[in-house]
Amino acid sequence: MTHKQIYWLAGSMAVLCGALCVRSGLSSQSTVDSLSGQGLAVTRVAAPPVESETDKPGTPANRRKKAVDKDDKANVEYNELTAAEAYVILRRGTERAFTGEYTDLKEPGTYICRRCNASLYYSDSKFESHCGWPSFDDEIKGAVKRKPEIDGTRRIEIVCNNCGGHLGHVFLGEGYTAKNTRHCVNSISMKFIAKGQKLPEVIKGKRKGEFDAKRADAEAKKDDAKKDEGKDAVDSAKPKSEATKPAGASSKDGEK
Repeated sequence: MTHKQIYWLAGSMAVLCGALCVRSGLSSQSTVDSLSGQGLAVTRVAAPPVESETDKPGTPANRRKKAVDKDDKANVEYNELTAAEAYVILRRGTERAFTGEYTDLKEPGTYICRRCNASLYYSDSKFESHCGWPSFDDEIKGAVKRKPEIDGTRRIEIVCNNCGGHLGHVFLGEGYTAKNTRHCVNSISMKFIAKGQKLPEVIKGKRKGEFDAKRADAEAKKDDAKKDEGKDAVDSAKPKSEATKPAGASSKDGEK
C-alpha cells in the first residue's frame, strides 16, 4: 500500500468517525482536536434537523387541528381537514393497516367523501378481505374515478369523482366476491352515515371545462349594459341640432 493510499484511507476513516460522532450526539471540540492532533483532516458534518412531534401528521395534536381546505381553481371551500386527513386525501398518503375506524364496521348505511360529502359506497357492497382497510366490491355509479398510479407501479388509484380526493386503490381478479373487484379505501377518506340519517349536502366545485350557465348569463347582461352605456355616450356627444334632426334629413344646406 502506497503512502497516498494510506493517507486517503486515514482521511476517510476520520470523516466517517466525525459523522458518527455528530449522529450520536458525541461530537465535541475535544474529539476534533484529538483527530487533528494526529495529523488527520476532519470534516465537520451538520447534525440532521430534528422533526418536531407536532410536525408529524399522525400525532394527536394534528389529528385534532383543523385546516381550511380551499380549492382556488374550483372556487369552492370544502370541509375542514386535520393534518392526518389532509395527508391522505390531498397528498395521497395511506393510513396504517388495521387502524381505520371503518375497517370492521358492519352497520347499514352510506359511506361518503370526507372532503366534499359526495356518496361513494353503500354498506351492502362492503365485505371482509382481511387486508387491513375497508373493502368494497362496487361503488355508487359515477362516484369514483379510476386513474393509473403515478409512482411507476401498476396499481390503479381511486379518487372521489366530485372533488378529486384520494380514496385508495382498486384491485381486480382477486376472487373475493362474484364481482371480482376490491376497492381498498382509507377509512380516513370517508365518513359513515347510518341508515335513516340524513345525508349532508354535497359540496360541488366547478370542474375544468364545465359550463356555468348562471355565470354566462350574468356576463351577457354586463356586456349588454356596456353596449347601452356606450350608445348613450355617443348620443350625448352629438350636437343638439343633429340629435333632434328627423331621420333621413341631411346635414348640408339645400340638400334633400
